[in-house]
Amino acid sequence: MTIDVLPDNVLVEIFFYVNVGGNWLRGPWHALVHVCRRWRCLVFASPRRLNLRLEYDGHRPVSNVLETWPVLPLILVLHRPPYSDDDPKRWDNMVAALESEHHNRIGGIFIQVWNNSCWERFAAATQKPFPALTYLKLSVYHNVASSLPDSFLGGSAPRLRELGLRGIPFPSIPELLVSANGLVTLTLDNIPNTGYFSPDAMATALTVMTRLESLKLRFDYPQPRLDPASRPLSLPTRFVLPALTRLTFKGAYGYLEDLLIPIGAPLLRYLFIKIFTDHNFDIPQLHRLIGHAEEFKTTLDLADVSMSNDSIVLGLYPKTPVVGHHTTLRLEISDHWELSSLVQVCSSLPPIATVERLSIEGPFLHEGDDMENAQWLEVLNRFTALKSLHLTDQNAQCICGVLGELSGERATEVLPALRNLVVSGFESLQPVEETMKSFVTARKLSGHPMVIDYW
Repeated sequence: MTIDVLPDNVLVEIFFYVNVGGNWLRGPWHALVHVCRRWRCLVFASPRRLNLRLEYDGHRPVSNVLETWPVLPLILVLHRPPYSDDDPKRWDNMVAALESEHHNRIGGIFIQVWNNSCWERFAAATQKPFPALTYLKLSVYHNVASSLPDSFLGGSAPRLRELGLRGIPFPSIPELLVSANGLVTLTLDNIPNTGYFSPDAMATALTVMTRLESLKLRFDYPQPRLDPASRPLSLPTRFVLPALTRLTFKGAYGYLEDLLIPIGAPLLRYLFIKIFTDHNFDIPQLHRLIGHAEEFKTTLDLADVSMSNDSIVLGLYPKTPVVGHHTTLRLEISDHWELSSLVQVCSSLPPIATVERLSIEGPFLHEGDDMENAQWLEVLNRFTALKSLHLTDQNAQCICGVLGELSGERATEVLPALRNLVVSGFESLQPVEETMKSFVTARKLSGHPMVIDYW
């Protein structure tokens, strides 16, 4: 039996699985249509099932390219290094394609812009609707972009599924997003100050995005929290993003809090937050969001704390990750951080209670400060299920000193499930064992033995 005896519908299904395994821009279908006339006819008769697209990179005028292909969605792709010496006609052809009568066939735009002149031409060519546009990813180099106007894409993008802007100011983007209720991925990265939009406006736009799976908002600089007097009289009512699984944010903690006020995301499983704070901050809305996410309630077994001169990072992960199913909770506090910041974060994060292994790395913390010792105990008290604690040399001196002062019942009240203390950076365990002697003895007598080992 040869493949020629298979009926057309079976061949199309085979082609589908072959095609989805490749790059969706340069899929294997390019090779399939050159095998024989029958295969060519089958492929072109099933453009939707096979997700066919034509990639256009500007090497020839778009009209010349389309003469040799049937009617398929056109994908504009132009990625160059910032100082490329490529033929400038490529950019001329790309802009001409946007301005041509074929613009209603453009299903995707993947373009990097490297100077202000090119950006101005691109922006001028996209002030009209693109009815077939499904994918849009734009990035600029060196902040060359001026703000996109309200008329970008004609002010409407109903078929968009993926939208990504990097380094591009677009202050009125929430107005465009209200029409993009089919979005699956929204990425706004390196948002400059000139592209600022309010958290209330963004929250309003998100209310229509019932299919949104991934949301990334990263500001270049932290934005201040809105003055209560300037807030609208009525905030968006509470709503759920039923498909959201990934949320990434970088900016001021106050902006994040205002954004999250009306939002629920029960399927959230990947959370990557970097917030800029002063010495006093409060993030109840973030805690609420995390507390209502089912994935974070039972799967986060591992945690690490990493400290540097200007930031502190808390990460939580599953002990046994599922392939293709990334579960991560990572919170970074930048600028004015102190140990009290870690206390505040740990005090109300529900997943902390399920962590079984914790590693702490970072710079030397001054041993013997009563306030600092009390703060470390506040942090450790939250890890009620912790079985294994891993410490680097500098923090080991400090934290072991804190634990070593505990005796009697107090030695078992802190980290009641602890079985292993693992340290690094010591030529011998003897100094650690001497420091921890009363703590280890008290736990052994109470039926909660533990061992100390090298990391």
